[in-house]
Amino acid sequence: ITERKRVEQAQKESETKFRSYINDAPYGVFVHNEKGDFLEANKMACLMSGYSEEELVGMNLSQLIPQADQQRSRENFHVLTEQGSVYFDIPHIRKDGTVRDWSVNVVKLSDTRFLGFTLDVTERAQADEEILRQANRAKSLLQIASRLNAALDLKAVLRATCEETCAALNVPLSVFLLYDSKSRAFHLADSSGLPPGLANSMKPLPQSVYDELVQKWGKSSVIPVLAHMPDLPYAELLREYGIKSYAYAFLERDAFPIGLLVAGAAGEEYILTEDGPELLSGLADQAASAIDNARLFTEVQERLRQLQSLRNIDMAITGSLDLRVTFQVVLDEVTSMLKIDAAAILSLDSHTGTLKYDSWRGFRTKDLKNIRLPFGEGYGGRSASKRQSIQIPDLREVEPDPVQGPLMAREDFLAYYAVPLITKGTVRGVLEIFHREPLNSSRDWMTFLETLAGQAAVAIDNAELFYKLESSNIELLRAYDATIEGWACALDLKDEETEDHSRRVTDMTLHIAQEMGMKDEELVHVRRGALLHDIGKMGIPDEILFKPSKLAGDEREVMCQHPHYAFKMLSSINYLRPALDIPYCHHEKWDGSGYPRGLKGKEIPLAARIFAVVDVFDALTSRRPYRKAWSQEKALDHIKQDSGKHFDPQVVEVFLKKIDNLI
Repeated sequence: ITERKRVEQAQKESETKFRSYINDAPYGVFVHNEKGDFLEANKMACLMSGYSEEELVGMNLSQLIPQADQQRSRENFHVLTEQGSVYFDIPHIRKDGTVRDWSVNVVKLSDTRFLGFTLDVTERAQADEEILRQANRAKSLLQIASRLNAALDLKAVLRATCEETCAALNVPLSVFLLYDSKSRAFHLADSSGLPPGLANSMKPLPQSVYDELVQKWGKSSVIPVLAHMPDLPYAELLREYGIKSYAYAFLERDAFPIGLLVAGAAGEEYILTEDGPELLSGLADQAASAIDNARLFTEVQERLRQLQSLRNIDMAITGSLDLRVTFQVVLDEVTSMLKIDAAAILSLDSHTGTLKYDSWRGFRTKDLKNIRLPFGEGYGGRSASKRQSIQIPDLREVEPDPVQGPLMAREDFLAYYAVPLITKGTVRGVLEIFHREPLNSSRDWMTFLETLAGQAAVAIDNAELFYKLESSNIELLRAYDATIEGWACALDLKDEETEDHSRRVTDMTLHIAQEMGMKDEELVHVRRGALLHDIGKMGIPDEILFKPSKLAGDEREVMCQHPHYAFKMLSSINYLRPALDIPYCHHEKWDGSGYPRGLKGKEIPLAARIFAVVDVFDALTSRRPYRKAWSQEKALDHIKQDSGKHFDPQVVEVFLKKIDNLI
């Protein structure tokens, strides 16, 4: 928003300056519509007519023209609409009733707007030439203002400035030199009519020449004879190409040089008009505003691209914990945004104290994995150890590095930059960039590079935190599962008759559950629930739990409480709550006659329905204190008979098909 406001402010300043120039002009200026109604008028137009601007705006041209000249006025207006401009003399009636001769020049701006320039020529017929010149000047300024305001590309602005300069001053040559603050010189940026040979030979114009010209001739001037400036760089070249005279104007913004606009003329006679410096200054001022706007627009676009680049990296960091993917995104953005040939990310191995190449882009060498940089050695190693960025715009100007020098030579790199990757005070690695030409970086360029390096460091830190957290979670899950298995083992050991019962029913339940389409994340809870299916029996007295004969009625009521005990024990543990289906519901029956809640059909969780079949089969085929173990055939017949009563028929069907694989 700030950049946009600067652009808008620059445009407003340019428009204000132009309107001030028109309003204070020594000739009348007015704008009217296709009906002849006045829309605008400057001070001189009001003074010449005797009306105030408020009175004049809204009046019709016909009200100022004598009746005898009305027809001629209409004819002139017809010429204006057909040809786009018209010049004529015609009497005008002032407010006080006096009649004065006006010289009028009107140009067509659009189908509904017409711009007129007037001079009172009652006593000065020689004003004809002056008004025409002033009109052409204003028209030129209007044209270039319209063209430049529509351009937001710097090259387009410079091209338009040069072309409009040639047209406005009627010269064959114009040159634009753009100021570079780093070299403190004006460099050829664009031209119109400049011979190629001369363009290739023009060297930058030092700021000392600017200072000399301003001191001797001012910020804009006409040099009628090139020989008057013998110390001008490449003056001999200009003379060689037939340039006899020139006019120049320096462009400034807030007292800071922007560039130099030059118009050159050929031939023995001086053809630059007397108002050449003033017109050229006006063109230069318009160009300065347009250049400022174009630069601001470019900066805004660059900031947007940088923000998008950072967003791309952020999305890669949050969307993937695979460092290879994130690093490739970082390197893509680094090479494209900074316009460099190659880049690499090195990570620090804390165990060996070396930097290794993890990801790279733009190298001719195919594999950099075997290259190791000792911490503190090589450009990258020194950047990491000193925790400082390294900037080498031209490697030819420094001593070759014994560690990384051979790689630089093989790759023909001429520029090298390194930024340490640091998060939370810890060095994680180094971001290196390479270019095969000398590289002059700006402060913004370097700041953006360091920002990208910061993003890469965050990616490494996030991945490391995730891996540590994942490892801790795995260890914690293993500890939980080991605890569960320990509880199950304790239950089996308590009753030697049911030893390994929990393991057997768990394995069979998992096979059936998987066959019936339960997902992996569900099977985890099925396994835990199966292991803990009898955890509630820890609350049953041993004399009931291990009674060798059948239980009495009140004893059976106590035994039937063990699903409730399981619920109370496990429901308070968030980690085990999803595994409650089997411990709480495995004694429910398909026909609703089970306990503890009397659930019926598919009201019973699928895991509990599966486990019920498996548990009964294993119990029947295992020896108990009060009976012998059944044969598999007898147990299977029992399960078949109870299908649709005790058991889910669909589960029974799958169980019978897979029984050979389960035993």
